Amino acid sequence: MMIDHTIGLIGIGLLGTAMAERLQNSGMKVFGYDIVAARCHELSSSGGQVAQSASQVAEECSFVLLSLPHSGVVRDVIAELPVKKMRNHIIVDTTTGDPRTSAQLAESLKTSNIGYLDATVAGSSEQARRGDIIIMAGGKTEIFDKSRWLLDLLAANVFQIGPAGSGARMKLVVNLVLGLNRAVLAEGISLAERCGLDTQLALEVLKAGAAYSAVMDNKGEKMVNRDFSTQARLAQHLKDVDLILQLAAQSDLSAPLSETHRSLLLKAVEQGYGNADNSAVIRAYHDT
Repeated sequence: MMIDHTIGLIGIGLLGTAMAERLQNSGMKVFGYDIVAARCHELSSSGGQVAQSASQVAEECSFVLLSLPHSGVVRDVIAELPVKKMRNHIIVDTTTGDPRTSAQLAESLKTSNIGYLDATVAGSSEQARRGDIIIMAGGKTEIFDKSRWLLDLLAANVFQIGPAGSGARMKLVVNLVLGLNRAVLAEGISLAERCGLDTQLALEVLKAGAAYSAVMDNKGEKMVNRDFSTQARLAQHLKDVDLILQLAAQSDLSAPLSETHRSLLLKAVEQGYGNADNSAVIRAYHDT
């Protein structure tokens, strides 16, 4: 049985929860599942419907959003889905993952007449809640066109990047630049503090001139005030940097800045900030 005007959602973490709220605020119903019971309860409390399993979501919804930790989980979830009952369904995978896995999944699902887009997201959970994210989609044009209405509900800007896997590759490029912007801001604020400057004033000066970047609006105050309430987890970005370095190696590109960035993130994780917001990279410049 199909659920009309209802979007399936597998994975109700920070981004999944934000997308669910965005869809519900746009007049859609959400039918979701997560292996963590508390997350299912949160979805139910916000007006969503909770499934008994990922398979039930996929069987009953013609559009299924995935918002999962990494490609390994995506592969495991898809392996358990009732593909024979999903003919002409479309899976929209927002997971930041391995581009090769995305391409492989698209090819394997095609044999069951199931569409697949790697529709990666640029933006925090707070931005997703407002619909102020970017979606970068990889997949066949026919599948992209059929999914465009859903992508437009979720995002302020939607880009069709290319074939399956290209959305995932583009996300890694975006995360490389964005993550280094955060790291540079953390280093600048740390230097300002160490040399005796007022960090709040230093941030205002940085935002007023040629050094400005949007990261300062989203993460600057969090760094200055040591407010690491989570918009996007630091440990997740460390996983992303590992994928970036893997893609760089496959593409025969040296990425020394990303190597250094990885060491900063790893230090922050070792200090206990893995589940904190990714602005906590600034802690790598301080002793525990």
